[in-house]
Amino acid sequence: MINNDTIHLLKECDSGSKMAVSTIDEVMEKISDSSMKDLLRESREHHEKLGNQIHSQLMEHHTEEKDPSIMAKSMSWMKTNMKIGMDNSDATIADLVTDGCNMGVKTLHKYLNQYKAANETSKGLCKDLISIEEELCKDLQKYL
Repeated sequence: MINNDTIHLLKECDSGSKMAVSTIDEVMEKISDSSMKDLLRESREHHEKLGNQIHSQLMEHHTEEKDPSIMAKSMSWMKTNMKIGMDNSDATIADLVTDGCNMGVKTLHKYLNQYKAANETSKGLCKDLISIEEELCKDLQKYL
């Protein structure tokens, strides 16, 4: 029997992976450095692959997926477009994505602590998502 903590954790991870893909899609065409584009393209693929695994777990447990909230997406879109409107540089984009990664890591750790009774599979997927976010943040440092 699946417990509620597992469902909640998987849903939050699903939402987080979708938010990451959406953010990367939003900034991709504004990046001029080809290496940075490749880095974000690769990270997007990792997020999407992990998102598919999370989605499979949700389906296995007959549970709906979770999209990022309209408010979170709207706030992200506004911040991104305002900052890029003022400074359309790769450093600005790296800064925005780094902020998103840091927020994602913080939020995912919060959910890991909140949903302690989640099964090990969902905790592992959450930790994998945290790892992807931390790696992207580290890799973007040279563009700041």
